[in-house]
Amino acid sequence: MREAAGLNQAQLGEIIFCTGSLIGQIETTKKVPTRDFSERVDAALGTDGTFSRLMGLVLRSQLPTWFQPYAEMEAKAAYISTYQAQLVYGLLQTEEYARAVLAIDYPDKADEMAVARLDRQRILKRDNPPALCVILSEAALHQEVGGHKVMRTQLTRLLNFLHDPWVQIQVLPFTVGQHAGTMGSFNLLRFDDDPDLFYVDGYDQGHMTANPSVIKERSVGYARLQATALSPEDSATLIAHVMEERYGDQS
Repeated sequence: MREAAGLNQAQLGEIIFCTGSLIGQIETTKKVPTRDFSERVDAALGTDGTFSRLMGLVLRSQLPTWFQPYAEMEAKAAYISTYQAQLVYGLLQTEEYARAVLAIDYPDKADEMAVARLDRQRILKRDNPPALCVILSEAALHQEVGGHKVMRTQLTRLLNFLHDPWVQIQVLPFTVGQHAGTMGSFNLLRFDDDPDLFYVDGYDQGHMTANPSVIKERSVGYARLQATALSPEDSATLIAHVMEERYGDQS
């Protein structure tokens, strides 16, 4: 499309305020474009939103192959319920936190994958967002990811959701002892017109099922976790306490 417009890479770069080298890296798939880049290219080439429409597919391709089917269903869900035993749920992660987590297994692709993870969060800003219920083990607050500054920013972000009408965050404190989530993290997705889904991460693959008996069992387990966890208000108090006591020093 650039060539059809009679432009070389440097000329297009001048129009959209970037280098011709960056244009070349994106054209040869060495760099992943941002949504802002795609919108500027659409405007420069008069392509009527073509590149912007492709961005979802481009960013989804940066997710692990085994995770992509879940990400597609997550984007369609009307209700998302998740219990997280160790880490903050992806839809609530800051960019720095996400990059630090992803760099463990994907050091060469952490930046691109972090952008893709944050792109999943766009569903929370839709006119009709999904209802999101998150239960975090207290361990997720203490598991230091990326250093004190990253953790402080991440916990601040969690606190910012306290008055969000579509997001509910509860903390499952250490004091509850054994509980219905002892086996690990899991997600439940509900849809307006499709069967419910249960999803659990594996080390190198995810497992997703619509088996009614599994859905029933895990739904009851999730209800027990909600009943055991702190209220959203008390959870915010605990998050703030951990933030100050554990991550008050931003060095």
